Amino acid sequence: MPHVPLIAGVAAMVVLPACSPGYVLRAGWEEAKILTARRPIHEIVHDTTASAELRGKLRLVQDSRDYAARALELAPGDAFTSYVELERDTLLMVVNAAYEFDLRWKTWWFPIVGRLPYKGYFDFNKARQEAEKLGARGFDTWVRPSSAFSTLGWFPDPLMSTTLRADSVGIVETVLHEITHSTFFPKGQARFNESFANFVGHRGAISFFCEGLADEWLCESAEDRWHDIRVFGRFFHSILDPLEVLYESDLPPDEMREEKRRILREAARRFETEVQDEFRSGRYGGLDPERVNNAWLLSRVLYYSRLDDMETLYQRHGNLTTTIREVIRETGKGDPWVALDRLLEPPVGGASADSTR
Repeated sequence: MPHVPLIAGVAAMVVLPACSPGYVLRAGWEEAKILTARRPIHEIVHDTTASAELRGKLRLVQDSRDYAARALELAPGDAFTSYVELERDTLLMVVNAAYEFDLRWKTWWFPIVGRLPYKGYFDFNKARQEAEKLGARGFDTWVRPSSAFSTLGWFPDPLMSTTLRADSVGIVETVLHEITHSTFFPKGQARFNESFANFVGHRGAISFFCEGLADEWLCESAEDRWHDIRVFGRFFHSILDPLEVLYESDLPPDEMREEKRRILREAARRFETEVQDEFRSGRYGGLDPERVNNAWLLSRVLYYSRLDDMETLYQRHGNLTTTIREVIRETGKGDPWVALDRLLEPPVGGASADSTR
């Protein structure tokens, strides 16, 4: 599925303080180079020597950033006020790892944000070497590209040229997603953070194009993508149950490995024969079962958890800003998923809200 990294990877984040001195030094060096190469976006949009395409996309970034602050009450700070032209088409590579017979992440500990199930590398060879080492230790691994990241407000995150490779809807989704991270990021809650930012990015893009710009074609495109993202998430979660049953069984490793392959092959067949017809945006191809493993699956679940529940909450309020404000207020302490359950409880004296998980 060649388009998946553009959707899932576009929202990936690298946090600079890490668990090894070499990683910290390399990440710090790369961040310093990026910050040194920044150019204010407001200068470029008025620079007639810059291409019309570049200036148009940067104006879109400015507009969506302003919309995030004004209409959605997010806190962009200094993020996306500058631009960096990179000499490569991929910003960094993200390494994910999971246990072979357990739907559980391999995690890394970072100061400030706690444990996260991914690690970003500006050195692509280092990312592959890390994946090879983890694979040799028996982990399922997945290495994927990312076009953007957030430092959660610790640095004035610039817009990267890699982000502008996306179309208009994708650019706005990315800007709103990353600003959501810098606004709200509960420590050690990567799955909630990414899924909530995914919800805000897609729902926010719909609001931006349908209400802010009143562009009928881009409005419909944003709506189709949000529909497809939720279909995608339901499919990923449907694979989890049979795998969990398998991993709890007493089968020997070789038999468990073969049964795992059978489940994933069946999922790929079902994706082609049952799921693809539900998509509206035309952005999804087939699923190669030979490339699917626990790390691949969990890297998708990371961004697609309980999106239908978040949509239910939005439909109940009928207002995205109110929904964002309520989620941030209620999920900032303790288990955010438990807090989301509380938010979804039927209003006193009212009918219960429909929720698909």
